[in-house]
Amino acid sequence: MTTSPTESSAAAAPAAAAPADDPAVVSVGELADLAAPAAAALRKRPKPGERRVQILQTLASMLQQPGAERVTTAALAARLEVSEAALYRHFASKAQMFEGLIEFIEQSVFTLVNQVLEREVGANAQVHKMLTVLLQFGEKNPGMTRVMVGDALVFENERLLVRMNHFFDRIESQLRQGLRAAAEASGSASPTADANAQASVLTAFAVGRLQRFARSGFKRSPTEHLDLALRLLVP
Repeated sequence: MTTSPTESSAAAAPAAAAPADDPAVVSVGELADLAAPAAAALRKRPKPGERRVQILQTLASMLQQPGAERVTTAALAARLEVSEAALYRHFASKAQMFEGLIEFIEQSVFTLVNQVLEREVGANAQVHKMLTVLLQFGEKNPGMTRVMVGDALVFENERLLVRMNHFFDRIESQLRQGLRAAAEASGSASPTADANAQASVLTAFAVGRLQRFARSGFKRSPTEHLDLALRLLVP
């Protein structure tokens, strides 16, 4: 996907405004609006490549509807007011459409993670911030959250779930590196084992927060009491 769209922060406003230098705000705010209603973006004669973006915009918008069932290509085409054949001129399959959303998730989140690693000093501070930007991204992009936790992928191609699982493996790996450095600095006798166990717990915590957000109809914020929770998990 050549253009990296994102959902509107207005669709699921965070519990509190983040500081101006928060990497999540800076990066997400610079991206195009993925959650805006498709009708606002549609033109009678889309420019080259624009229709692909509109299709992904609309798919993400439909996924963020609380209680939404499986999104079919027929429903997607109807929302866009085009034929299903028109969809397949831009994507070979519905799985490819979901891959476009997953690619956006990967690029967005790991851009934020890299910013955290560049800006934050101290391993524990980096771990706290990585988990924060991950959960803030989910909160601001509810349709994407359903993709991240696999709810939107249950009836789709299995490779999509595999790819999303790999995304969280990468998150866990990033956490592990920071936690190992913190364990070594604290004089742990087994820093690798300690980091592996703690990274696994923290990844499960993040996934659980995102799942609860999605399955509550986006009512339970994934960043609820987050600072306190992270201080308990990573002193």
